[in-house]
Amino acid sequence: MPAGSTLSTHVTLISSDGFEFIILREAAYVAGTIKKMLDPTSAFAEAVTGRCTLGSINGVILEKVCEYLYYNLKHKDAQDVPDMDIPPELCLELLMAADYLQGKPSEALS
Repeated sequence: MPAGSTLSTHVTLISSDGFEFIILREAAYVAGTIKKMLDPTSAFAEAVTGRCTLGSINGVILEKVCEYLYYNLKHKDAQDVPDMDIPPELCLELLMAADYLQGKPSEALS
């Protein structure tokens, strides 16, 4: 990242099937892998472009991941957080995506 430039408030997550999700950088940072990809001190192209291509995650799953990132951000300091609605047919793929993204699957699926 060039000296003196500022980070954008939003980033773009791109699924394996080409869907693009523009989300707050702060929400994206909930996922450890994405946070590392966007780290301005890293040598990753994503840090410069603000665009992360997630080739192993399809659009349906990435949409739910984005929903979770915002849900986690919204409730980060809350007590007794209600369960997030997750369709049973997406659970396995979401667990695999959470593992890849270094999210917290036990919280997402509890």
